[in-house]
Amino acid sequence: MRIILYTGKGGVGKTSVAAATAVKCAKKGIRTLVVSTDAAHSLGDSLDRKLSPEPVELAENLWAQEIDSTHEVESGWGKVQQYLTTLFTSKTLKDITTEELTVFPGMDELVSLLRILRYYRGNTFDVIIIDCAPTGETLALLSFPEMFRWWMDKLFPIKRKAIKIVRPVVEPIIGIPMPGDNVLAEVENIYNQLDEMKRILSDRNITSIRIVVNPEKMVIREAQRSFTYLNIYDFNIDAVIVNRVIPDGVKDGYFSAWKDIQKKYRQDIADAFSPLPILNVPLFEREVVGTDILARMGDEIFADTDPAAIMYNHRIQQVRKYGDEYLFAIYMPFAEKNEVDLNRKGDELIVRAGRVKRTITIPRTLIPLNIKGAKFENETLTIRFGGEKHEK
Repeated sequence: MRIILYTGKGGVGKTSVAAATAVKCAKKGIRTLVVSTDAAHSLGDSLDRKLSPEPVELAENLWAQEIDSTHEVESGWGKVQQYLTTLFTSKTLKDITTEELTVFPGMDELVSLLRILRYYRGNTFDVIIIDCAPTGETLALLSFPEMFRWWMDKLFPIKRKAIKIVRPVVEPIIGIPMPGDNVLAEVENIYNQLDEMKRILSDRNITSIRIVVNPEKMVIREAQRSFTYLNIYDFNIDAVIVNRVIPDGVKDGYFSAWKDIQKKYRQDIADAFSPLPILNVPLFEREVVGTDILARMGDEIFADTDPAAIMYNHRIQQVRKYGDEYLFAIYMPFAEKNEVDLNRKGDELIVRAGRVKRTITIPRTLIPLNIKGAKFENETLTIRFGGEKHEK
């Protein structure tokens, strides 16, 4: 099975690109599910079909779903939801319903991962295409298993023992039920599932992330930051999709200035994300709604390429601590050592190799530090950060 996640700044058109990829895959005979994990779903609008919390078959080999936290909790969280319901109703809360209370912050990410794991285990589809929420929520989704792992490893054993000791004393005094062993066992089961999902998301032969951008300054900057953090977490980014490019055939005049601006920013995208494949999508003459025009979009993006293929598989950036210093490694294939030149501008590194220029966002941890040295070997530029704080 393949899992492909689409992410990007809100409004760049990632839902349309995800849906177009799904339509293209289905037309190639691949059993495809496109699923939205964004609480503000727009996947159904893009496909021009009413979707539900369960997969809806739209065409041959094509299913779509909008994951709903409340539905997932009600259908698969038995003991945990029963405990939460008892807990919240024990104080006779009247302002909001129990169902709303049991969907706490982070629940969207949690239930989405567990549902995707269920499909993976059942081998239900050949490819799952995930229309993620905007960039920040995508990072939260992908890092959720790691965060949950920390809580379970560090705090859960202590809390579990403590609950057993204090339950007989605390419950009668405060009038609030403490979770029983069955509830704690279900939480532990959820942890094990998330741990498995983390391995799947990190498996570069299974999961790819594709970043959707528009040729606009603010969009590119946010995409650069997310690209850096996704690399640090060792997720495989296998392509960048540049959406809404004004076609060359569009006559100048009103669009002349816009075409010049886009030309500049398309070069910036190439500088920032090389050596990733960069796929361009034209600005269509009408709204991209419905499977017919989504099929056109899929053909424009992928042409004769397999949309479910792994388009790139190499870790481009890596940060590791070495004593009091940090080493920031940047993969630069085809560069020659004597051509490499490095400069810093604020939170950016500008790396030149002959005629090729790359603009790289420095990870937040390294921004306050100075560059102490750099070396280039085995097609990788390694930069040492440390010492006094960097003066902006």
